[in-house]
Amino acid sequence: MEYPHYARAVDDRLPAYLQLRDRLAGQIAAGTWRVDEALPSENVLAQQTGLSVGTVRRAMQALVDEGLLERRRGSGTFLKKPAFDASLFRFFSVQLPDGQGTIPSSRLTSRQIAPAPEPFRALFGDVEAIHIERLRGVSGQVLLAEDIWIPSSRFAGFESMPEAEIGPLLYPVYMSRFGVLVARIVDDVSFSTADGKMAERLGLPQGAPLAVVERIAYAPDGMPVEWRVACGSATWFRYRSRIGPG
Repeated sequence: MEYPHYARAVDDRLPAYLQLRDRLAGQIAAGTWRVDEALPSENVLAQQTGLSVGTVRRAMQALVDEGLLERRRGSGTFLKKPAFDASLFRFFSVQLPDGQGTIPSSRLTSRQIAPAPEPFRALFGDVEAIHIERLRGVSGQVLLAEDIWIPSSRFAGFESMPEAEIGPLLYPVYMSRFGVLVARIVDDVSFSTADGKMAERLGLPQGAPLAVVERIAYAPDGMPVEWRVACGSATWFRYRSRIGPG
């Protein structure tokens, strides 16, 4: 799932509901509402904006249709939380002996302020970076070794957080602790071979073939918030593309 780019100006030539849609999208990008905080009701927004309830409803529905909001029956309308954390496992999948899937495990092996590599600097500029090393797998089998880079200006203190406060998934922590919502990701796949350090991390022979997934994560306003590289044995790599009906 990918969200559209929300750093857009409001065009007063648009119908009123589309103007409101863009204003709401701008407020969401600015962090006005958190994931678990309901947006104002349609009646309240109508009073605040001077628009009809029908116009407000169309604006809200447009954001629901675009995947930025979700309606919860009896609770209201909320930011939609994309389930991106486990999405790398669409490339690397292992099944239990009974054929059932399992939940990936996660283990942080290093967190520190470190000089950033060139791809990170190309995205973020010459800023201080936090480098995270993580191993992920299933059923005791290490599948992925991840190098994750985030700007310390947006994630100040992440490198010293108690690990018990982080848990197996990073994106919910980005949101709950730092107010950073990952709204869109772009994954690029390539292939390489394992050098000494990567072979040790993955438990592979040096020179073993690797699949490499480079990921950029973006906030709703289109600004990058994370750059990572995930490596796994090419033996476990799977890719499926479906074209056409059926």
